[in-house]
Amino acid sequence: MALSLAAIGTLGASTAARASTDAQLWAGVSATVKLSAKWRLSQDAFVRFSDNRNGLYEFESNTLVGFRLSKVTTLWAGYTHDPQYAAGHFTTMERRAREQVTFDNFAALGPGKLSGRIRFEERWREGVGGTGWRIRPYLKYSLPLRGKVALNLSTEPFFDLNTTGFQRTPGLDRVRNLATVSVPLSKRLTGEAGYMNQHGFVRGAPDTSDNIAYFALNFSG
Repeated sequence: MALSLAAIGTLGASTAARASTDAQLWAGVSATVKLSAKWRLSQDAFVRFSDNRNGLYEFESNTLVGFRLSKVTTLWAGYTHDPQYAAGHFTTMERRAREQVTFDNFAALGPGKLSGRIRFEERWREGVGGTGWRIRPYLKYSLPLRGKVALNLSTEPFFDLNTTGFQRTPGLDRVRNLATVSVPLSKRLTGEAGYMNQHGFVRGAPDTSDNIAYFALNFSG
């Protein structure tokens, strides 16, 4: 699995030179709280800014309810509210249903631990017909550096299961590779900062390669 992370990262680096590039900034907050011994509630929100799109282009908010099957496995389902913008001006609304299975610290690799997720999404966009179906597997490796400070490496390919007027790439649509350092700010709050490359596969045109400064605050209650 670690070799898969390295291979995908190498693929992104080798293809970036042939891609149309963009500099971006993503900033977000997330909170996960226990509702009971088995039930969880998760809420996150991210804003995304782009040089090529002249500022704010997306605000994504996700609300999920989870049922913990075991110490490792949790089932989740919820809703994504995702307005789109151009140069900070609203253009269209995207809504999604989201279902996922998460696997927390399911294996050790050296001093670090592996976590994973399989996410399914159904997408609808105002003014465009059809339902976009896609799957997003995710793998993360967390390596302790000092105390609870950790280096986190993750990869997430997006596979489109059909095409619509707004979901046009069948099969592998993009890959997100992220490297961050997470630092505990308090008992329940963690700060995370790092770099993401998002490589988009475009048929009949140059691929896209987004170089992203990534910042997040994560609360666990």
